[in-house]
Amino acid sequence: MLTLGILASGRGSNFQSIIDSIASGFLKANIAVLITDNPNAYAIERARKHNIDSLVLKPRDFTNKDTYYAHIARELKERGVELVVLAGFMRVIGKALIDQYKNKIMNIHPALLPSFPGLHGQKQAVDYGVRISGCTVHFVDEGMDTGPVIIQAAVPAYHDDTEETLSERILKQEHKIFPYAIRLYEEGRIYVEGRKVFIKGDRQDSFLINPSCPFF
Repeated sequence: MLTLGILASGRGSNFQSIIDSIASGFLKANIAVLITDNPNAYAIERARKHNIDSLVLKPRDFTNKDTYYAHIARELKERGVELVVLAGFMRVIGKALIDQYKNKIMNIHPALLPSFPGLHGQKQAVDYGVRISGCTVHFVDEGMDTGPVIIQAAVPAYHDDTEETLSERILKQEHKIFPYAIRLYEEGRIYVEGRKVFIKGDRQDSFLINPSCPFF
């Protein structure tokens, strides 16, 4: 049973998809804690509904970034968290946390990295006029969405898309591939060499949608 710690800043729809995947038996995991930097995040209500402990930790209550992330790392370690999951956590993770969980922090980004990192990846894609967009699950390093790619899913981008319509299309895939990536980790099928992620039992090359994923 894999123990997860969730970091979120907003409504927590990916948090909910992970909760649902555990409830259905797709993920053999438990969620030890939700940590948020936003006391008004709807993710807190989701945690309450499912009897998951939540902590509000605001950066301004700490002397600096290193102290903040060192405190988060301690909270996670005390609860036995094995994998940290960023489900819409809107901050760049600090070294103090990354050092404690190297290649054990997963994030999902609403673009096909390395294209359109940072905020508003969907708007960037619309403004750029791409024909294909999507989402990426990756391990977190100290850069802005620069960590090793685990899995990606592609969606079409249409000429009349807005940030909102493209976001909705991408979000449906986020809710599928994020639990799947966590499952791969829980099954011990993921390993990292350099900045490349390999998945045991699959072709060891890059792919968009993993053909063995039961959602597709």
